[in-house]
Amino acid sequence: MTAFRLLRIAAIAVGFWFVFGLSQRITAEQNAGNTLPGIEWAMGALAIVFLAGAFVSERAQGPEGNPRKDLLWGLGAGGIAIAAGRVFG
Repeated sequence: MTAFRLLRIAAIAVGFWFVFGLSQRITAEQNAGNTLPGIEWAMGALAIVFLAGAFVSERAQGPEGNPRKDLLWGLGAGGIAIAAGRVFG
């Protein structure tokens, strides 16, 4: 895996984490400080689906699929970071 791919995956993960956090702050403001209960578990499950898709795509597609694979890796990594941050943070 090249440095460019790693950078792209990291940028997608950080972007996903940032947008999700912004969404949660807006939701909390609109609902008197409440957000959706259990969202961290839903994000964790979704992240596992993204990571499974990335793993399968990595094995099945050639280099022409790298942007799609990087998107899946980034969303999976970002989802894990979101879930872990909410569970352990």
